[in-house]
Amino acid sequence: MSDEIILEMKQIEMQFPAVKALDKVDFTLRRGEVHSLLGENGAGKSTLIKCLTGVNHKTGGQIILEGQEISPTNPQHAMELGISTVFQEINLCPNLTVAENIFIGRQPMKHGQINWKEINRRADELMARFHLDIDVTRPLSMFSTAIQQMVSIARAVDVQAKILILDEPTSSLDDNEVKLLFDVMRELKASGMGIIFITHFLDQIYEISDRMTILRNGHLVGAYGINELTKVELVTEMIGKDIDVIFNLKRAEVGEKDPNMLEADHIGVPGKVEDISLDIKKGELLGFAGLLGSGRTETAEMLFGAEKISKGEIRLNGQKVNFRQPHDAIMKKVAFCPEDRKRDGIIGDLSIRENIALAVQARRGFMRPMSRQEQDELADKYIKALGIKTPSAEKKIAELSGGNQQKVILARWMATQPDVLILDEPTRGIDVGAKAEIQRLMLEMCGDGVSVVFISSELDEIIRCSNRIVIMRDGKKVAEVDGATCTQQDILNIIAEGAKAAEEVEA
Repeated sequence: MSDEIILEMKQIEMQFPAVKALDKVDFTLRRGEVHSLLGENGAGKSTLIKCLTGVNHKTGGQIILEGQEISPTNPQHAMELGISTVFQEINLCPNLTVAENIFIGRQPMKHGQINWKEINRRADELMARFHLDIDVTRPLSMFSTAIQQMVSIARAVDVQAKILILDEPTSSLDDNEVKLLFDVMRELKASGMGIIFITHFLDQIYEISDRMTILRNGHLVGAYGINELTKVELVTEMIGKDIDVIFNLKRAEVGEKDPNMLEADHIGVPGKVEDISLDIKKGELLGFAGLLGSGRTETAEMLFGAEKISKGEIRLNGQKVNFRQPHDAIMKKVAFCPEDRKRDGIIGDLSIRENIALAVQARRGFMRPMSRQEQDELADKYIKALGIKTPSAEKKIAELSGGNQQKVILARWMATQPDVLILDEPTRGIDVGAKAEIQRLMLEMCGDGVSVVFISSELDEIIRCSNRIVIMRDGKKVAEVDGATCTQQDILNIIAEGAKAAEEVEA
């Protein structure tokens, strides 16, 4: 890491009509370093990055790039200055080829026409630099999320970036894919690029970062070398509270005599999941663990009718049900918060009020529309109950932080007063404080008699909350363990070795 400062943001202020999002925030990036920008959802991280990339126009302060003051007017201007951003949601064109996505808007030309040979050659060279041997002439949609993320980074790097901003780039990647990304980041760092890394994964911060800057409620908490704070101290600085208080959670109390709320008997869909059997008691929290692609989401979709089962049966309160579509499940008081809140959860152009009211309105049917007063009362109730940070229920949900968007989706389904609530990665991409709040809400709902199915890639929170844990691998249920007695290592062993390891855990 060089001591040469490539970027200085001094006393940055950002005033919106109802809130001051940034209040005299300083940030410094050195050439050839990975600098993590940290804080809870709503702390001001995204706003600071938007000021740097020209999405927002700061209301105070200075931005100095390589000794020269700049004022980016829009993201394209920022890119021309050498500042590239890769967002959590991949914003490329899945119908175009890998090569076309890398060079879209700046295609090499020859004799007045696009030079496809040159595009494909240069794309091949870029992918080789990223240690990827793929056919760049194939559509982007044919590749995994990890490769799509790498293509986003390749595009950002190829525009001669001096600064690369990575906003939650690992949220949808497995461990091997994260390792590949970090290898690329280290190569870019060695070439002198300054990298701003935004993530909620504490282990990743300590693995890849040189320094970190912490924001809280729009204010600068401080900038630190990576070894200056322990993980516990880091979390305390981010949330302003002791971590033991935040995660002081108690599992739902469930007895052997409590009735089964939901049962699945040998259900499956060919090519996706096979022969899944499970049950969940009234007021119980059933966790699902497994690698990406193990069949967790597909099982959840079968339980909700989003994926029609081809064999087996599902029983609700002891009665066989046939969910041909999600509406059937909603009418039977089964709710589902999907994994991808941007694609399948929120409707960005609608207000918080309208997003919360959607599921209740769907159950009532559109011949019985909710009055504006009913919508207002419903929204106000859950904004207060879930601590959704917003100046008004009329704010567009797309303008909220990720954690608050997740709370709105949870409010939507809580408003239907479900008997069964299925949550697929509800804490992905949100900060530690918001995670703890959502975990507490889940357990409070269990206390009210709601049965919760909880899918998460973070084993510590699965163990912290679950009464029982179903472990998936390769589209199959390989084990079921007690959440109170198992360890992360037990689960990892079962994922790696299957039934034999499960027998050892149970023994």
